[in-house]
Amino acid sequence: MIVIREYRESDANQVGILIANTYSTFNLSFVAPEEIGAFLGPFQHANSLEKSHQEEIARVIRAAMVFVAEKEAEAKIVGVLRGRKDKLQSLFVSQDHHRQGIGRRLVQRFERDCIHQGSDVIRLMSTLYAVPFYQALGYKKSTGIRKMNSFEGEGLDYQPMKKVINNGNVAQNGS
Repeated sequence: MIVIREYRESDANQVGILIANTYSTFNLSFVAPEEIGAFLGPFQHANSLEKSHQEEIARVIRAAMVFVAEKEAEAKIVGVLRGRKDKLQSLFVSQDHHRQGIGRRLVQRFERDCIHQGSDVIRLMSTLYAVPFYQALGYKKSTGIRKMNSFEGEGLDYQPMKKVINNGNVAQNGS
């Protein structure tokens, strides 16, 4: 059974490894192998046991809202979402758990908290791989494709998207 819960600092190691693996697999195929570390930033050291690496990863994970999807029987983190009241900052689900509703459940939990905090709009910068996923959840493209930096890496394509929330309910039209 998968449980969606709030992140705990003790989750940092598992979350760091999940982010490093998922981000590399689905978003960095255009990057030369010797440049991947620049895009991963501290997550390039996700498997390191060095305390300074683990502390930096934990620092980067921190956000106003962080939720994890945990495979309860194994105490294994299989998904993570970071954000704040008006912005979904990142969402990662392990490759072997895609298409099982985990990402959807994480986003729904996040949206409920945003509504509770009085949000009118939720914005995000979707990687091109994830655009169809967010569209299925009612997010709309808000401009054309742009480029961003990821830590020290330059040139990652992203699609700005948003979802409008009215009176505590997610708007159907997304405009």
